[in-house]
Amino acid sequence: MVTFKELCRRYLGLSPLVVAGSGIKTGVRIRMENPQEVGADRVINAAVGHQLYGGPLIVIDFGTSTTFDVVSEEGDYLGGAIAPGILVAAEGLFQSTAKLPRVELVRPKHVIGKNTVSAMQSGIIFGYVALVEGLVAQIKRELGKEARVIATGGLAEIIAKETKVIELVAPDLTLMGLRIIHELNTKH
Repeated sequence: MVTFKELCRRYLGLSPLVVAGSGIKTGVRIRMENPQEVGADRVINAAVGHQLYGGPLIVIDFGTSTTFDVVSEEGDYLGGAIAPGILVAAEGLFQSTAKLPRVELVRPKHVIGKNTVSAMQSGIIFGYVALVEGLVAQIKRELGKEARVIATGGLAEIIAKETKVIELVAPDLTLMGLRIIHELNTKH
């Protein structure tokens, strides 16, 4: 991180704002046992999600990992869940088995695959839909109330098309959050 800060100062003449650690205004109170464990992307998604959509809110980010971030009505980051990302899981199937090929992540025509590729696509796509629906139901049950569900990340659209629990796909949510946090920290 120090190298990137120095690079920005030296070559761009700018001092970067790093959304990590203490001292950065995010508009979010982190209600975790160890707030330092929460990744900056998760804090950013919680901040922008609450600002744009209110709370309670569940933000699902389909990236390297699939994260579920829970934000209270007041905008507090309550915690969440972390699962392997879709691409990580798919690559694990390919790398850890002798006969399974790499497959394109597209919706198969049927849940019951009639060949290896469609069976894998079914297991990956519909398996993640079930993961999302199950975790969202359990999170809402634990919250004791309804919550809006927003999805972001590269594969959000694929999963959102297959389930009604995701109300909105916001592909640029994290980038919007960076702008909002920048504004919070540069107002004079």
